[in-house]
Amino acid sequence: MHMADALLSPSVGGTMWAVSAGAIAWGSARLGRESDDRIAPLMGVLGGFLFAAQMINFSIPGTGSSGHLTGGLLLAILLGPSAAFLTVASVLVVQALFFADGGLLALGCNIFNLGVIPAFIIYPLLYKRLIGTAPGPRREAAVTLFAALCAMQLGALCVVLETALSGVSELPLVKFLALMLPIHLAIGAVEGAVTLAVVSFLRKARPELLARRAHEEAAPSLKPFLAAALVCALLVAGGISRFASDKPDGLEWSVAGASGSAAPVALHGVTAYLHALQGRFAWFAEYRVPAGDGVAAQQAGPGAAGVVGTLITLVIVVAVAALLRRAKRGGAAPEA
Repeated sequence: MHMADALLSPSVGGTMWAVSAGAIAWGSARLGRESDDRIAPLMGVLGGFLFAAQMINFSIPGTGSSGHLTGGLLLAILLGPSAAFLTVASVLVVQALFFADGGLLALGCNIFNLGVIPAFIIYPLLYKRLIGTAPGPRREAAVTLFAALCAMQLGALCVVLETALSGVSELPLVKFLALMLPIHLAIGAVEGAVTLAVVSFLRKARPELLARRAHEEAAPSLKPFLAAALVCALLVAGGISRFASDKPDGLEWSVAGASGSAAPVALHGVTAYLHALQGRFAWFAEYRVPAGDGVAAQQAGPGAAGVVGTLITLVIVVAVAALLRRAKRGGAAPEA
């Protein structure tokens, strides 16, 4: 559901940049109040894992389309809303800058649709209110699936509205909407199932991850979990990602179906400038290594680029989280 610049006008893209920047500032200010000192490495490893997981597109049977996990709700459950949002936003920045996955003009929209909605809307207003303090298996399954579906549907709806308000494409609104919502309903069902499976497993294996209010001194070490999660992320990025579906994702499929064409749209003005600027930084465009002309190098491209992207994401997220935590401690009022 990563939007491309061709769908947006500079005014809509700029407005969503401002909205998402405000959300980043707000989430950054709140991070210190929601977390302990273990949050930086946890955010980094989960951010790297999310980057790797988003490389795996799964086919939607009978549609000719595919989808991938967004992870916003899962991270909100594990990290809390602010840490989750900042992690998702960091992943999206890495994808846009270095992998040309989602446009620069569209980055504000993508951060809002994939980060703000699940972390700051669905998680606190829907998931937390419905899940309760001690949910049974059936309640947890129903609430998690419902919340994931709502997050995906609201994100897909925002994509349609942002495109319609831009007025730069000729996509018929009703037809675009009729394609976007059903295909993302199927993708949301997979997202909900995966989220439920991960949360249920961790609730049994590492319950302290879901009990963020515990004192840091009394909490078990996260090092074994962090090491295992990092290894899994690298395996997914370096190996499993090679088996991802090559079918168009839900947004691309919907755009092609609504317009009747999958041909690229000509870019002009600010949009063309940002697209050219993105090309200078996108060293791993289309998740390929920047060098290597042989067949073997091309086959290794997605895996190698995925490993690099996972590590870049981890380093950036850890650095951002650590700096925010340090700034929070430095700005705290001294005790009397």
